[in-house]
Amino acid sequence: MAADPDPIDRYRLHAEICKVLTDPKRLLLLASLGDGDRTVGELAAVIGTSLPNASQHLAVLRSAGLVDGRREGASVRYRLAEPAILDACDIVGGIVERRMAMRRAPAARVHVVDPRPAAAAG
Repeated sequence: MAADPDPIDRYRLHAEICKVLTDPKRLLLLASLGDGDRTVGELAAVIGTSLPNASQHLAVLRSAGLVDGRREGASVRYRLAEPAILDACDIVGGIVERRMAMRRAPAARVHVVDPRPAAAAG
């Protein structure tokens, strides 16, 4: 039986995957591919960028093993190679939503009670 891999190597690979997820356009690409296979042209339209820019982002995702593509005539259809990545994105998205909700919460929600008796407070 082989020895367990070095935990640093495991976390290094983890960090490499996380680095790929630091770009909002790549996150949008992954979310779009969660709805099914798409061409680079369809994905560029979804994320509102040029074809070359979408291709660059797809290349990064592909090199990380998160997406793959198959040739279909003159175009390539991309799909998620690791669909579970969307679960990870959903977890982080939930944290983001909670933090955004806290930012939107009005300051009036904080109620400070004066500990002095009413007569002394005025």
